[in-house]
Amino acid sequence: MKQQRKQLESVVVSAEQIRQIEGRIFAAKMPVAALMEKAAYLSATRIQQLYPLCQFPSAGIIAGPGHNGGDTLVIARELHLAGYQVSIYLPTEKLKELTERHAEYAKKLGIPFYQEIDILSRCSFIIDGLFGFGLRRSISGKLAAAIDKLSQWRKPIVSIDLPSGIHTDTGEVLGTAVKATNTLCLGLWKLAFFQDAALDYIGDAERIDFGIPPMDVWSIVSKPPPIQQVTGDLARAYLPLCRPKLTHKYQQGHLLIICGSRRYAGGTILTGLGARATGVGMLSIAVPESIKPLLVSHLPEALIIECPETRNGAIAGLAPLAADFSKYDVVACGPGLTTEVTKVVEQVLQAESPLILDADALNILAELGTIENLSPREYPTVLTPHPGEFKRLFPDLDCSQDRIRSAQMAAKESGAIVLLKGARSAIAHPSGSVWLLGASTPALARGGSGDVLTGAIGGLMAQNRNDLAPEITVAIAAWWHARAGILAAQDRTELGVDAFTLSNYLIPALKKML
Repeated sequence: MKQQRKQLESVVVSAEQIRQIEGRIFAAKMPVAALMEKAAYLSATRIQQLYPLCQFPSAGIIAGPGHNGGDTLVIARELHLAGYQVSIYLPTEKLKELTERHAEYAKKLGIPFYQEIDILSRCSFIIDGLFGFGLRRSISGKLAAAIDKLSQWRKPIVSIDLPSGIHTDTGEVLGTAVKATNTLCLGLWKLAFFQDAALDYIGDAERIDFGIPPMDVWSIVSKPPPIQQVTGDLARAYLPLCRPKLTHKYQQGHLLIICGSRRYAGGTILTGLGARATGVGMLSIAVPESIKPLLVSHLPEALIIECPETRNGAIAGLAPLAADFSKYDVVACGPGLTTEVTKVVEQVLQAESPLILDADALNILAELGTIENLSPREYPTVLTPHPGEFKRLFPDLDCSQDRIRSAQMAAKESGAIVLLKGARSAIAHPSGSVWLLGASTPALARGGSGDVLTGAIGGLMAQNRNDLAPEITVAIAAWWHARAGILAAQDRTELGVDAFTLSNYLIPALKKML
């Protein structure tokens, strides 16, 4: 059972799915009150750890009319009994039955209630339980004004389940929303936690596991879940942490990288360094002939293939050794190419091998026609766009509204695995499955970080340990890349993580998993 519960950490659900899961639990005669008590008690315990009484003696509670408000009133009761000075803002008199009972009991305990929020400005911290999951309408009027006041006070805020005003699925701000310092997600992760639009409001997020039976989850969410986050356990299971005693370099994968130009030689080095860190058995890099000496000096173990170049220093055409794609397990193409190399990208698109396209290769693909050129391919293709590149590739999809849905649609339309980069990257497969990154760092918002990622993806895919599905390999590479960024930022601050430094932290991040 412990292992089954651990598996729920990766599950990510929509508002409708959590409604159905709760419906099954209550249909099995689980009392709503009992479930509320357990979720709220665990939340209250965690809040006391985050905001200890000796430092934060008073708690302001914002309670809504529904069960989220009920959870928050139970938390208020527990904090009151633990010695906190508790004040409750209850903006409406019409409450759900169970929420009303908790309100009545809180009043009997002597906890003061108010219909104006200003009284909470005196409190050490605030607990937001105005709205939970499933909110669809925009917040306006008195409630919107109350939420806006919270931002002015600059006090720590703990949101229960979701910050009030955030759409559960898209992360959209519905009129206005609470900007939480911490969010305690109840039961299962919701989609909003992985949408870039919500990140400024969620703060530090953690899940409160209050004991949803796995069988009720799997009855609604297929196993494996179609949408799930990458976990450390998954990464540890498939990252190349060790090798068989009897092996050789050709059994550890052969990656070809086609990249670089005289103008953008650095991107070529960074892509190679990303690949090197994966331990790929053989690394070949096709570059314009004039920058071959530079590559040899930085990556002496790699086979540097010199290609004829244009007057501007871009690849004019692939050398025969680079054009024989059958020699390689995976081909990665794009970083630093410039947009002069249309014919090279057209040739690469014909490769009968797994293919990773990034940077300028994506821009050229967009000009050539994304769907027309990818649909005929019979081998796995990975696209790694940032939002601007995504818009050029898929002009009919707006990834600023719902990144997860947009990545799903792009993968389905193109037949490619789409890694949509962002603060919470999403990796979508044409089948509809999506892998999500639950943690990253703004330290990665620097030129060259994506080049390192392309190399890491290529190196892992070329090794293809245990015949792992390529979309999982891509997801693990993205997770590893993010962990390296987080580790580097801890050592050097977020401003100190340039792409070269990032590449040097891939191995330390790997060692921390041992």
